Amino acid sequence: MTEKMRGFAGFSAGKQPTTAIPNLFFSDLLPLLDDLAELKVTLHLFWLIGRKQGALRYARLAELLKDEQLLSGLVTESAGGEEVLRGALERAVARGTLLHVTVRRGETVEEWYMVNSPAGREVLNKLRDGDLDLLADEAEDLQLQVERPTIFVLYEQNIGMLTPMMAEELREAERRYPAAWIADAFREAVAGNKRSWKYVQAILERWRTEGRGSPRGGTDVPGDAEERKRRYVPEGYEDLIEH
Repeated sequence: MTEKMRGFAGFSAGKQPTTAIPNLFFSDLLPLLDDLAELKVTLHLFWLIGRKQGALRYARLAELLKDEQLLSGLVTESAGGEEVLRGALERAVARGTLLHVTVRRGETVEEWYMVNSPAGREVLNKLRDGDLDLLADEAEDLQLQVERPTIFVLYEQNIGMLTPMMAEELREAERRYPAAWIADAFREAVAGNKRSWKYVQAILERWRTEGRGSPRGGTDVPGDAEERKRRYVPEGYEDLIEH
């Protein structure tokens, strides 16, 4: 038996606060969203960040995790609210809707999320330029790590909808193979009209066991630390991401 639907009393009379959402959200982004949690979290971030004061606005993961109403609305039969929230944020970052940075103040680590808009990109630029007075109460150095687009982007663009089980497989592949290999394996699969993860995985495993030529000459080695740091950068993100 399905759970009884919860009702809504309707919007109150009189002037109500509103949240600004660009028209491009409805015309370009909304048709792409095939995951309910990602849609909920994306809309929540527009609302939450829109309430912030000041020129530079962002949301911290910590405040999202403290929002019991948000988490309760994300719970599913198979996953808790926090797990669904983290997965939805990861999908939104991979899609390019949100920007994510890890900020370290001494021993304190904070996860920041911004809408991928001029205002959100300004936050990244201010961090890089060292304008700390606008972003932090304490005059401490901030170490910034920009979240790279993940293997999720390649999978969803070239194969299909991402499932939690497949997401775990893809994370394991990111740990196992150099990022450059993953991007090239997807390209090879698409070029051969073999749009399946098993085919991409077979290519990667063959390269791992037999080796493959590097564009720089020699052979790429899966254990190469520098190769593991590299991430595939989609067109249009070159100015935001540094290798």
